[in-house]
Amino acid sequence: LALLIVYFITTSEEAAQTFWFVFWQDPTDLSQGEIAFRGMLVTITVAIAAYLLAITIGIIVGLGRVSSNVFFYNIATFYVEIVRGVPILVLLMYIAFVGVPLLIDGMNYLGEGMLAIGLPFGQGLADLTSRDFNNTWRVILGLGIAYGAFSAEIIRAGIESIEKGQMEAARSLGMGYFQAMRLVILPQAVRRVLPALGNDFVAMVKDSSLVSVLGVQDMTQLAKLHAASTFLFFQTYSILAFLYLVLTIMLTRAVRWLERRMGGRH
Repeated sequence: LALLIVYFITTSEEAAQTFWFVFWQDPTDLSQGEIAFRGMLVTITVAIAAYLLAITIGIIVGLGRVSSNVFFYNIATFYVEIVRGVPILVLLMYIAFVGVPLLIDGMNYLGEGMLAIGLPFGQGLADLTSRDFNNTWRVILGLGIAYGAFSAEIIRAGIESIEKGQMEAARSLGMGYFQAMRLVILPQAVRRVLPALGNDFVAMVKDSSLVSVLGVQDMTQLAKLHAASTFLFFQTYSILAFLYLVLTIMLTRAVRWLERRMGGRH
């Protein structure tokens, strides 16, 4: 793919113009890079923020999936089954256009109730509108919820791979359940499932291209707009594919390095 792009850049004026647009509109000012810089920054920012949310949800729901409490177990299982059964694109649109407006309505009612009982800081909640939540935050929430279900199953598998005697030994030393889980079980579980968590992050970076359907200015959206305005579809999408390929290869290498480092320390 890289050789093909180099060939077209050197032999086609249109491909060369697309290349310059992708990397920088003004060759003397790298900050003006349209897709490779501004778009990639949005892509990486969305992926990192969404994955931090996904890991947080995954740990909480993963603990629910191994809980002996029927209520917490059923709630966690319900979340995992529902989210994993809906396509990510559909889930993104549902959260962006249904979930967030419902959340805002709920916060408005809460704010009005707080004002009714004389709490002045309820005014901020009462004044919230859909415009206060731009599409970037909506897709971060959507991707985080979507991948939270997958992370939860990974965390659950990691916890269940730890010998039961470790929990019993921790409890015998006077630790509570959550203290033993936090200090003894989870650190070992995370190390064991680190490859799967890393692969999930790489997959999220690629799936973040779906946010373009909501108008978020990531690499895919900017490439789509450029291709539509110039009709240089082959050149634009070839370079876009190359950028994603380079990005995912770098992330995969970083995950492998982290695996070796964690393995060497423990």
